[in-house]
Amino acid sequence: MSIAAQAPGASDDARADAALARRVMEGDPAAESELCRRLMPRVHAWGMKHTGDEVAALDLGQQVLMTVLEALRDRRVVEIDRLGAYVFGVCKRSLLALRSGERRRAELLDRFGMSLVGFDEIAQTAPDRRRLATCFERLAPRSRTVLALSFFADRSADEIACELDTSAGNVRVLRHRALEQLRTCMEGAS
Repeated sequence: MSIAAQAPGASDDARADAALARRVMEGDPAAESELCRRLMPRVHAWGMKHTGDEVAALDLGQQVLMTVLEALRDRRVVEIDRLGAYVFGVCKRSLLALRSGERRRAELLDRFGMSLVGFDEIAQTAPDRRRLATCFERLAPRSRTVLALSFFADRSADEIACELDTSAGNVRVLRHRALEQLRTCMEGAS
């Protein structure tokens, strides 16, 4: 089902979403939470269909919901009764930006990649470091980039966000998830 589906009962959903959107515009934080709860499954399903990747779909969903909430708070959504269509448009634009960011991250990895972090040397020094290098290699390229820029290039979340064309909050989320994945991998079987 698309974001703006017109299935039976969809008009009730559209009215409920519009009512929540109006409350968000009035500054109701509870309405923000409820609207996100209602929209996230649809946005996530759309993201899975177009990315085929759970993490990418969740990241996309987070970006879309942040964009929609900011637009509602700033009263930039003109047709509240067509919120589903607006969200769908944000999904498409966010996916294009995500793909553009992936290309940029790939370029950064090619440019700075393993030479930046020196994992070739680390992998040859000690068993724990070899395991760390292996775990690091298992991370998604985007996660490796965020960690490399954070800990080896000593860049702030704001600097990384600017470089990767995303928000500082998203950089912090990516860094947290990547560190958790490293931790899980390091604690796993050798």
